[in-house]
Amino acid sequence: MTTLDILEPATEQLLDTLETTETAELDSIVEGAASAQKQWAATSPQHRAQVLYAIANEIDAHAERLARLESRNVGMPITDARGAVAGAAATFRYYAAAPERLLGQTIPVAGGVDMTFREPIGVVGLITPWNFPLTIASWKVAPALAAGNAVVLKPAELTPLTARELAAIATAAGLPDGLLTVVVGPGRTLGRAMVEHPRIGKIAFTGSTVVGKDIARRAAENIKRVTLELGGKSASLVFADADLDAAAAGLTGAVFGNSGQDCCARSRVFVQRPALESFLDRLEKVVGNLVVGDPLDEKTDMGPLVSAQQAGRVREYVDGAPVLFRGSAPGGPGFWFPPTVLHPIEDDHPAAREEIFGPVVSVLAFDTEEEAVARANDTVYGLAGSIWTTDAARSLRVARAVDAGALAVNSYTSVRVGTPFGGFKQSGLGRELGPDAVEAYTELKNVFFSTGL
Repeated sequence: MTTLDILEPATEQLLDTLETTETAELDSIVEGAASAQKQWAATSPQHRAQVLYAIANEIDAHAERLARLESRNVGMPITDARGAVAGAAATFRYYAAAPERLLGQTIPVAGGVDMTFREPIGVVGLITPWNFPLTIASWKVAPALAAGNAVVLKPAELTPLTARELAAIATAAGLPDGLLTVVVGPGRTLGRAMVEHPRIGKIAFTGSTVVGKDIARRAAENIKRVTLELGGKSASLVFADADLDAAAAGLTGAVFGNSGQDCCARSRVFVQRPALESFLDRLEKVVGNLVVGDPLDEKTDMGPLVSAQQAGRVREYVDGAPVLFRGSAPGGPGFWFPPTVLHPIEDDHPAAREEIFGPVVSVLAFDTEEEAVARANDTVYGLAGSIWTTDAARSLRVARAVDAGALAVNSYTSVRVGTPFGGFKQSGLGRELGPDAVEAYTELKNVFFSTGL
């Protein structure tokens, strides 16, 4: 038996020890999932809707316990973890409406009637990251189940605890056995086996672009369907006429939230030159007021990084970089890193081009709208972004011109349960959330019925 030790990022102490899933077990797991899926797909849409709604209610009933577990496992501030749990419940509640609305079409044709149906894929493999474990698992599990599939879910090795709880909660809510199985193990072995398994019809993955490329290559062997939500180096464009207080204060969540471990983090902030000094003054106050500490403390704004490896990676980007100012962080045990602002910095500096996944933001000056758009787009990524201006026409021009899948104007909020989320370029393939996500877990079937006319 192989086990996996789970460390608490804020203390470096052992939080839990789990038995891992051997790759040899995957065949029987998938076989059981396939059997359960046939029965699930044959139930009425109303029944599936009721079960998904019951899961949402069960998540709410266990909200505080789940939030504390997420906070301790990830290092996420408890107030943010409560929001994550509420978001997971909202996701299941939203997709509870989907089974009764998974509609086909009738298409006018000669000689009969043509109809389309949305059929479930079968067994789908979901591979989730360590930064928002419960949130992103819910984004994938809920629409997959709503579409009539069975799910094999592999959470990240560092943060598997709330995924396991989600499976137990779903069973208690009435989800049939075998329909949602959580497997625990390394991506390089267990995750790869899921991608290559011939009876898993789709892989939905959230993680790094490097790993996403490897999954896409391996999935191509069996023409396996994929949804890939990958890396980002998202830009915020702050024009001189913007509300500078809001643009600076919003970075508390937009780049320092979850210690910067967010693929949507606005880690490049382009500020129009006339507003630069004023913006930096405001940002310095924001950073100085951030409370970095115990994730379970209600006053904490930012916790530790998830692991010693991640802390070391972030440190490598910052060592030797032009640090303008930084906040504070605790000493002693824990994977701590202070909120850090880099300026002046060139666009080609690694810290301004590569995804750091830490509480580090590069502030860069620009002069014209055209220049800002061109520099924001000068990246292999295209996930998210923000535009700060009081000029409505400019905001729409720039939003259309920026190559990113999830944009916000005068806000850093670009992810909602009811709207599509995903990236351009190397930030991903396909979309999650919103009304279209369920269709990504189906195959479109066309049926012609001859009437002899």
